Amino acid sequence: MKIVSTENAPKAIGTYSQAVFCKGFLFVSGQIPLDPKTMELVDGIENQIRQVFQNIESILEAAEMNFSNVVKLSVLLDDLSNFELVNKIMSEIFSKPYPARAAYQVSKLPKGSSIEIETIAFKE
Repeated sequence: MKIVSTENAPKAIGTYSQAVFCKGFLFVSGQIPLDPKTMELVDGIENQIRQVFQNIESILEAAEMNFSNVVKLSVLLDDLSNFELVNKIMSEIFSKPYPARAAYQVSKLPKGSSIEIETIAFKE
């Protein structure tokens, strides 16, 4: 097991690691739309979605991976009506074959975020 971290993504705000690499799999902790420089949430739902994916990309890069290595996403939203915007942005980032995905509406996310995404990637 190897811990993966980067200063280009938000520091952990609790008792967890940004990511853990184990036997080819990278388990990325749920990312919320914190700007890694200020550790503050970005404004607006579209900016929040894009920031989460930027944070994930930075962690993937620290593990010498990219979005093509992603096999599963778990998307948590405070309002499921924003899911179409998530799909739109994902279509800009991912190409076929798309990763597996689950999406949930939750009542509250850390720091009042509108979105959190947990990621699993794989590299042989």
